Amino acid sequence: MPEENNKKFLKAYKMASATDQKFPPDVLLHFYAYYKRATSKNGFYLPPTSVGDLRSAFKVNALVQVKDLTKQEAQEKYIDLVEEYIGSID
Repeated sequence: MPEENNKKFLKAYKMASATDQKFPPDVLLHFYAYYKRATSKNGFYLPPTSVGDLRSAFKVNALVQVKDLTKQEAQEKYIDLVEEYIGSID
């Protein structure tokens, strides 16, 4: 099952990367956080930040919200987002 889920996740990532749809910032942050959690190799990922960098602060907040998800759960949530906002994954 994990291998099948990983293949579906990769298809979802390709669909999300290829879309030209525009999404609200909160949806983009969910895509970002689920993807980073699903693909982190050594535990919890934190982006580099600059003092006063609001964008990075939102990214860190999104990552903190998904830190307790397993990689598999993050993949499943990413797939769900793609199917909700972009389309069905074959």
